[in-house]
Amino acid sequence: MEETDNKSLKFRVYLVWAIVLGAIIIDQIIKVVVKLSMYLHESFAVCGDWFYIYFTENPGMAFGMELGSKLLLTLFRIFAVSFLVYYLYKIVSNRNFSIGYVVAIAFILAGAVGNIIDCLFYGEIFTDSVGRAASLVPWGEGYGTFLHGKVVDMFHFPLFRWPEWMPWIGGDVFFSPIFNFADACISCSVITIALFYNKYVSYSFRK
Repeated sequence: MEETDNKSLKFRVYLVWAIVLGAIIIDQIIKVVVKLSMYLHESFAVCGDWFYIYFTENPGMAFGMELGSKLLLTLFRIFAVSFLVYYLYKIVSNRNFSIGYVVAIAFILAGAVGNIIDCLFYGEIFTDSVGRAASLVPWGEGYGTFLHGKVVDMFHFPLFRWPEWMPWIGGDVFFSPIFNFADACISCSVITIALFYNKYVSYSFRK
């Protein structure tokens, strides 16, 4: 029985860290392909009028939001990722935490790392994308500096427009943010935790 439990625990650990690594790789592949093949604000329809690949760069938070100094934001991201690594390390082998909750935390960590890679390195290794697709260049010859890279966003779902007669929002797109795979990992996981695993959050603080 103990041997079975140990194998189950090892599988749980390997699965979670494989999810983290896999999600980061997927996020970076998508971003690099977009960066090397599209110019800034170029777009094309994937499915009708409700799903586009729209290349934009975000100097601030997720979904195109901006918040304060770029340097401070990047440093905050580094702190947040460090905390998430420590937290996931502590809970991944703790059977008091549901595997669903642990997987959700793993996706949040992967999303945070995916975006912080852009902030740390993209300014150093890519040219700008204004009017042309970017190119990879030797370290230090890119459009920015270390810690000042811009996050690449590309998924746009303008599902529909509100009727013109509606006050304040008439004519606006229902869902206008442009986001990336890392943002989706974070937001979907946060929603999942809020709906199904919120008890583990309070349990963590009690511990």
